[in-house]
Amino acid sequence: MANFLYQNDLPDGLDLGPIVAIDCETMGLNPHRDRLCLIQMSGGDGNCHLVQVAQGQTQAPNLCAMLEDPLVLKLFHFGRFDIAALLNTFGALAAPVYCTKIASKLVRTYTDRHGLKTLLQDMLGIDISKHQQQSDWGAPKLTEAQLDYAASDVLYLHQLKDAFETLLARENRADLAQSCFDFLPTRAQLDLAGWPETDIFAH
Repeated sequence: MANFLYQNDLPDGLDLGPIVAIDCETMGLNPHRDRLCLIQMSGGDGNCHLVQVAQGQTQAPNLCAMLEDPLVLKLFHFGRFDIAALLNTFGALAAPVYCTKIASKLVRTYTDRHGLKTLLQDMLGIDISKHQQQSDWGAPKLTEAQLDYAASDVLYLHQLKDAFETLLARENRADLAQSCFDFLPTRAQLDLAGWPETDIFAH
């Protein structure tokens, strides 16, 4: 496994394949207040490509082209937040998408534990550390521990997706899951537009 750190954007010509696992690190959980600091990506080959975002940056042409590429599936865990953060920063709406947290909630109805660390332990026997989760992602120079933590959030999502595909098919919920994934970019837009907690489908 190797980490490749870039500044501001993905390098020209980098092809991460047809399914790209993506996660973001921010200064907090409010996309309007807390800036996007780091985007980590993996094509499922054991390598992680990380883009450090400068304060005030609003453009990343190569990254945005990949986010909006209809032939590249963007793979998230809790994509609702990451899609909103990327859209708020760069104006690029990620699609099509897949979210392992949504998949978990659809098939692991016997538990309320759907965090990535739990899923990797329960489904793949992989233990990752969350020690760096609340560190300062806005620091000008990130530590190796931070980069390794960030990478761990995307390196196993392809394997997790494969496991959920089997479970979704077994429980006859694959079509329902796909409908949820298709709606996810719109859900992120609603969050940014001012309906983060409102159920617009309620009476």
